[in-house]
Amino acid sequence: MTFAIAFPNIDPVIFAIGPFAIRWYALAFIAGLLIGVKYLGSFVGNPPYAMDQKNVDDFLVWATLGVVLGGRLGYVVFYNLEFYTTYPLAVLKVWEGGMSFHGGLLGVIVSIILFCRQRNLSFLGVSDAVSCAAPIGLFFGRVANFINGELFGRVSDVPWAMVFPYGGLLPRHPSQLYEAGLEGVALFIILFSFSKKEMLRQKPGFLSGVFIIGYAVARGFVELFREPDAHIGFLFGNFTMGQLLSVPLVLLGIYLVFRPQKSSPST
Repeated sequence: MTFAIAFPNIDPVIFAIGPFAIRWYALAFIAGLLIGVKYLGSFVGNPPYAMDQKNVDDFLVWATLGVVLGGRLGYVVFYNLEFYTTYPLAVLKVWEGGMSFHGGLLGVIVSIILFCRQRNLSFLGVSDAVSCAAPIGLFFGRVANFINGELFGRVSDVPWAMVFPYGGLLPRHPSQLYEAGLEGVALFIILFSFSKKEMLRQKPGFLSGVFIIGYAVARGFVELFREPDAHIGFLFGNFTMGQLLSVPLVLLGIYLVFRPQKSSPST
């Protein structure tokens, strides 16, 4: 007999009034953005002072658009292009789920580029600050995935395996919690530790590179325990889409961490 921990089976809807419903996922999204922006405001209060508080407050809207639009388009293109090509109006049905972190990352990068051009700010400086706050949103998002019983892990006999409501009768890895711990808590601690060293804070792009590498490695590792998307399965043998999309992130992160810095002009 296989032992499994009972899934908490929390209702994804916190409360509903007629057709209007407040869901845990929406609350997690809002909490991640608001707490992340609060931390961002604290972060930029130290060298290299990437932006002032007004810009931090304004960036909340830009970040929200980047995450939502990029995350949705990323899911459409990377994970289910054939379906959405057949049913294009379904792209607008975001309430039915379907967001991609890699797409959301691209969306936020575009948002930062446009925002910095408009405000005459340093792209890498703002990117470093946003990267240090990003794990906060990742943590809340993965916890929401767990509450929804989605993105569950592969079948397992580990003592902490759970039977998920949409995962069949066999116990599975709670991979959402693995991601919350690694992409959220662990990555935040790593970035926080690096950001306390002023020499590293003053190196444009370094913290962004650490974030990208950290996320890609954590995601690639957890994909070993996470159930692949049913309509995609494994690619090129035993690789998942999440792992393949993380490879270019590692390369970009390595470049940002080790790229040569411009020397200051001599006086």
